[in-house]
Amino acid sequence: MGGILLAALLWFFMFSPWTSPLVGNFWVMMAFAATGLAAYATSVCPEWMDDVHITVPEVLLGCVMAAAFWGVFWVGDKLSQMLFPFARGEVDLIYTLKGGSNLVKIALLLLFLIGPAEEIFWRGFVEKRLISRIGKWGGWALATAIYALVHIWSMNFMLVMAALVIGALWGFIYMMWPKHLGAIIVSHALWDVAAFVVFPF
Repeated sequence: MGGILLAALLWFFMFSPWTSPLVGNFWVMMAFAATGLAAYATSVCPEWMDDVHITVPEVLLGCVMAAAFWGVFWVGDKLSQMLFPFARGEVDLIYTLKGGSNLVKIALLLLFLIGPAEEIFWRGFVEKRLISRIGKWGGWALATAIYALVHIWSMNFMLVMAALVIGALWGFIYMMWPKHLGAIIVSHALWDVAAFVVFPF
C-alpha cells in the first residue's frame, strides 16, 4: 500500500539516527508528515469522514479514553522500570525531542494537527482498508503492527512498545466501533498533549 510505504519513509527520516539530525524542528516535521499522510488518506479514501461525528457525547468519550489510556501508560511506565533496567533512559530519550521547543507550540501542534491527522491516516485509512481486505481481527492486528514498526527506526525499544500498546488500544476501539472515530481523534489529541507536555511519564 502506497500510504504505508510513504509513512515508513517519513518515519525513517524523522527517527533514524542517520537522518534525524537533518530534520530541524521535530514537531514541525511531525506535523507536516502527519497532515500530509492525512491528506493522502483523504484523497484515496474519503469514506473515513463518514465515521466522524463530533458531538458532545463523542468529545466526552474521547476525554474518558484519553484519561484511561494515560492511566494504562502510568502503570506500564512503573512496571517497565521494574522489568527493564534500560527503560528509564529510553523514555528520557523520547522526551529530549522537546528540547529547545516551546511547549505551548508543541501542545497546539499535537492537539490540532498531529493527533487528529494520525488517526485519520492510521485508523480511518490504514486499518479501515486492512479490515475490509482481511477481516476485523486480522486488519486490527496488522494495522497495529505496522504502526509500531514504523517507529523501529528510532532504535528505542520503549518507543516501539509504546506505539504498539497505544496503537492496539485505539485500533481495537475503531475495530469494534468504527463510527466512534471522532472520539478516537479527540482521545489521541488529548493523550498526546498529556503524555508529552502536561503530565509526562
